[in-house]
Amino acid sequence: MGRHFEVRAAAMQKTANAKAKIYSRYSKEILVAAKNGDPNPDMNQTLKKAIDRAKANNVPADVIKRAIEKAKSSADESYSSARYEGFGQGAGSTIIIDCLTDNANRTIANLRACFNKSHAKLGVGGSVSFGYEHLGVIVIQYDNEEAMMDALLDAEIELNDIEIEEGYMTITVDPTQLDDAKVVVEKLIPNVKFEVLEDKMIPNEEVELHGEDLTLFKRLVTLLDEVDDVQNVYHNVSNLDEAE
Repeated sequence: MGRHFEVRAAAMQKTANAKAKIYSRYSKEILVAAKNGDPNPDMNQTLKKAIDRAKANNVPADVIKRAIEKAKSSADESYSSARYEGFGQGAGSTIIIDCLTDNANRTIANLRACFNKSHAKLGVGGSVSFGYEHLGVIVIQYDNEEAMMDALLDAEIELNDIEIEEGYMTITVDPTQLDDAKVVVEKLIPNVKFEVLEDKMIPNEEVELHGEDLTLFKRLVTLLDEVDDVQNVYHNVSNLDEAE
């Protein structure tokens, strides 16, 4: 299963809108981690890992600080995670949306509006996710596959795959070991820059859409990205970047 879309995703993160979405996403994750435990990362491993991932994804220190301060001052604010699944246009296009929300009714109403405007269909839980694999994903600029594999296996990381394309290495591991794998990579490559450091839902099979089907699916993804409660959007359309 090719991971070349991860390279494209890394490149897309350079845009201002994508960066703003990443900042918002990690801010919310840090806020939730801080509220559900000690706001001191030295005393809260979940918070520490969220901060480490935010930093690896180039989230500025002041954004991280504001999220922690907000957690301290918003005692009545409570977020819960929710996953929604749906079907796009054409044969076999699917989508998964992960949310963090303080108002589930608002979130589902906003998602339904996105699907209706794109002539797509929300499904029930499990109707799509069975066709995806949950993996920890690391993308870096590095091309020594043997050295990376040896380092990960020596650290007893459950390695799924390593692929190299255009100078980028994509490493997929068991999602519970993503942070451990990050430590291994940093030890092997001091001052490494992570292009991607996330746990993701990876489709087992990808499809191509064309014409109006592709345009409508692109509209769906764009509208979903604009919903504040949406944290992650996963799909199986391999040629989405070709849409107008």
